Amino acid sequence: MLAIKLSNLLPSEIIEEMNEKERKILEAAIEIFAEKGFFNSSTSEIAKKASVAEGTIFRYFKTKKDLLLSILKPTILKVIAPFEMDQFAKAVFHLEHKTFEDFLHVIIKNRLEMVKHISPVFKIVVQELPFQEDVREQFKELFIEKLHPKISAVIEHFQEKGQICDLPTNTIIRLVITNVIGLVISCLVIGNSSSNWNEEEEIKHTVTFIMSGLSPK
Repeated sequence: MLAIKLSNLLPSEIIEEMNEKERKILEAAIEIFAEKGFFNSSTSEIAKKASVAEGTIFRYFKTKKDLLLSILKPTILKVIAPFEMDQFAKAVFHLEHKTFEDFLHVIIKNRLEMVKHISPVFKIVVQELPFQEDVREQFKELFIEKLHPKISAVIEHFQEKGQICDLPTNTIIRLVITNVIGLVISCLVIGNSSSNWNEEEEIKHTVTFIMSGLSPK
């Protein structure tokens, strides 16, 4: 039994178009790419994990790179990015946040919960997105279209209330994203293996750190 289930990552209409062997290959590839990285993985390992002949992989995917893109594009660009960004916007921006600290706490909590559900794919994204320019550009376009205007409005709102300093909006977004992604990666790498990891405390410390740099002097 494979640990990765496509039903947790892909919409049913995409899964229904695949046969059993193709599904097993993708499940195995996700697990191995997440564990070892794209360049350190071999199609022979994937074939063994999927219980198929190595040649079977190339019936469905021309190259190992094609197999990687078959994971990244549908799961990230067509599913996770637009769907999650819409859900993220609804979950975060419909709330009235009294302070920027409250807003940060909701963002971080929301993103941590999302990543826990898609951690194998998230690991692949972190590893491979810097090297996949077409995927990276599409992901950036989705962010600019769906989230950037909403986050900018929140930042400008709290700047007007005097809760955060008058840095450029894009600079604040970059600083916040850097720290949030850092916490998410730490949660996946350290949180799963350390008995001393306290997620709620780490969220509080991250918010405090961000606010120490953004609070008006």
